[in-house]
Amino acid sequence: MDPLRYNQLLQRPVYTGNPVDIQQNRDSRETSGEENTSFQKVLEEKLREESGISFSKHAMERVAERNVDVSAEQLERLNEGVRLAEEKGLRTPLILMDTTAFVVNVPNNKVVTVVNDESLKGSVFTNIDGTVMI
Repeated sequence: MDPLRYNQLLQRPVYTGNPVDIQQNRDSRETSGEENTSFQKVLEEKLREESGISFSKHAMERVAERNVDVSAEQLERLNEGVRLAEEKGLRTPLILMDTTAFVVNVPNNKVVTVVNDESLKGSVFTNIDGTVMI
């Protein structure tokens, strides 16, 4: 047997059973992929809503060294800012809250860095795609 023909035969899937059942299984896998994607999106959104925003290691260090107030009320306002940014399609916004600036990665729901009023003067923010003032 020709080696090329042999390799082609090896690469074909082998099906056993009724051909009608095989086609129905293939069709159900194709449609369930779309349903899985939408289900996954809904699940991720629900988890994000329930868990709220998180802070990267770098952001936690900045909060500690700059004595930034991160009370429950502040976190609630920050979550509201992230929600507004997400509604507008922003992926990496600068969220200004009182005298504190937060750079947030919206898809990961994570604060990347924090700058307070003392460190804000002379700061340049790069790689952001919008600003939310709350």
